[in-house]
Amino acid sequence: MITQLAEWHGRKSRIPFDMFALARSADDARRAGKLRHIYHRGQDLAWDGQEVLASLLAKHGGIHVPPAKARALGKVFEMILWGELAAWKVSAELADELVPLEAKMAATAQAHDEARHFYVMYDYLQALGYTPTKVDPFSQRVLDLVLGARRMTHKLLGMQLMLETIALTIFGEVRDSGVEPVLCELLRYYEKDEARHVGLGTQFLPTLLRGERGIEAAETMLFQLRLVFWATASLKAMEPDLHELGISAHHLNERGKEIQTKAFAEMWAQMGGTPPSHAAVTRLLDGVDAAMFPGVGVDVSVGERVKRFFAAARAPIATPA
Repeated sequence: MITQLAEWHGRKSRIPFDMFALARSADDARRAGKLRHIYHRGQDLAWDGQEVLASLLAKHGGIHVPPAKARALGKVFEMILWGELAAWKVSAELADELVPLEAKMAATAQAHDEARHFYVMYDYLQALGYTPTKVDPFSQRVLDLVLGARRMTHKLLGMQLMLETIALTIFGEVRDSGVEPVLCELLRYYEKDEARHVGLGTQFLPTLLRGERGIEAAETMLFQLRLVFWATASLKAMEPDLHELGISAHHLNERGKEIQTKAFAEMWAQMGGTPPSHAAVTRLLDGVDAAMFPGVGVDVSVGERVKRFFAAARAPIATPA
């Protein structure tokens, strides 16, 4: 009787006792090995956030930028700060919810990285003299969409292949600008970590996407389009601050699309090739980019924006190197 009672309650256990009983194809086993490597690589490359930031501040004698640029940096990296917190939350959820051991390990390593990214970015903003409060409503919508995702596919797609690549794009543009030496050197540490985080998506998402059919696949596409819409609106809201830092929003967008295309291409290569819908989505995004980002202070009529949209949407699709 007691044994039966214990077994009945055991059906509700959150411990995945069947973790090692999952059937795997050769491709799944290969990707699992890469996910395990992501975890161990994260351990090898872990850095002390307090020590690194303190040494960079000492090396450059503190932070010295004009007030206007300091404010612009604060506003841009305030969004990054809250994005790191969102990534910390999502990666902790993934570490709990993912069943395959190797994917769970990779998500756990990411949660550790994101915790470090969050507190170091806060310390940097404090050194900059900027107190974070709240991001613009468009950026908040992007973060809330990913945080509110209920399906594992959407969490991985939104965080690993969308938000992480956006962060990598901003890091690269700011670092190339040389606007503030301490931040530019600090971002190299962030970039190495974020590149591994994208790997969790490219290596594990194919396993989930293969099981999607019909409505589920359509919902995933819709989720991605919603994220792209609000991310574009977020970039538009950020455009004046990027301009103050000497960064073109249009160029940042193009760089971001290239990074995302490479990440998706790596994933699609494991799924038999690029889906037919990719070209249509790319043309749509190219058109939106041309219509939305003619340049800061450039007065463009609605009619001209429509022309720019169709001209870009019909142009040959660039293939990243």
